[in-house]
Amino acid sequence: MAKLTLQDVDVSGKRVLMRVDFNVPVDSEGKINDDTRIRLAMPSIRYVISEGGKLILMSHFGRPKGERKPEFSLSPIAKRLSAILNHPVTLAPDCIGDEVEALVAGMKPGDVLLLENLRFYPEEAKPKEDHAFAGKLAKLGDIYVNDAFGAAHRKHSSTYFICDSFPGKCVAGFLVEKEINYLSGALSNPKRPFYAIVGGAKISTKIGVLEALADKVDGMFIGGAMAYTFYLAMGIKVGASLVDNEHIVTAKALLDRGVKIWLPIDSVIAESIESGGQSKVVEKIPEGWMGLDIGPKTVKEWESACLDAKTIFWNGPVGVFEVEAFQHGTFELARFIAKLSATTIVGGGDSTSAINKLGLIDRFDHVSTGGGASLEYIEQGHLPAIDKLSDK
Repeated sequence: MAKLTLQDVDVSGKRVLMRVDFNVPVDSEGKINDDTRIRLAMPSIRYVISEGGKLILMSHFGRPKGERKPEFSLSPIAKRLSAILNHPVTLAPDCIGDEVEALVAGMKPGDVLLLENLRFYPEEAKPKEDHAFAGKLAKLGDIYVNDAFGAAHRKHSSTYFICDSFPGKCVAGFLVEKEINYLSGALSNPKRPFYAIVGGAKISTKIGVLEALADKVDGMFIGGAMAYTFYLAMGIKVGASLVDNEHIVTAKALLDRGVKIWLPIDSVIAESIESGGQSKVVEKIPEGWMGLDIGPKTVKEWESACLDAKTIFWNGPVGVFEVEAFQHGTFELARFIAKLSATTIVGGGDSTSAINKLGLIDRFDHVSTGGGASLEYIEQGHLPAIDKLSDK
């Protein structure tokens, strides 16, 4: 990696201001459903503690829209982090201000302080409204570490503009370093055959990556609701399935690119997405019914086609896996890919949640913490927040 990394700097006794991505899913009662993002940040966190640094962590959480709302406090995250670390973690009452600065001033080597939600301030996500916010955050540290790959595609105060205050001292954490090395290495010069499995709802959110992958892969498998837009582009009726009407031409253009594309040959359909409704497997979707998962024939066909894979990149579930009736396709593919000897890379929060539910996260070579960031990196070849880090 051409940027400075955590091991390139001496953190002993230093105030290490680390941007992490602890934007974890929670239930209606505020309990954390999936702490993968917290656990994947552990190598950087443990390193700073072991090297005697004073660790100040900062993260966003949810969408409080610039307002201080108790349901978006990082309190449950601080508790989970402390439990995972088996080390005390202090939650600051704010992310900037005199009280926070006093807490930082009183820190000792090995201490961990978690700042309160950055997005309680609108200028975090809209830095042009107040450039001073990044400077107020920067006052808290001697060294800046970005280990928030999931937010690296955003030019926010804590990921981009803050770097101006740390010339020569902006470094990548171990997670960011790993993400970039995998995406730039395995996907730029992949072992072949190289296949991509892309799911999700709308083509509009993945146009760039689909076009970029079309130039890189030996074959592409398209599932989720996105597949039905491709069928419309082929003149095939899809009933009441979710389609992206504005991008039917885009789908047609991708089909004409020449790359081998697999679409579902059968689907699990229902009249409603609600759990408990009647569902069935069909090859042709009738009027009034919607496709909500790939069918068993599709699963077998795709698995057979992937047997010779040397590299697989998977982004997005191939069905509405949150509902039990429509999770079979996603779960079966996850189990199959986990058994392959190929280099396997998963990008995206929903895909990660699926393999987490199956307890398979350790069976994949790399699990990306940033769906949007990983897709943008594949499409553009770089990310704004990574570009701002100090060169070696």
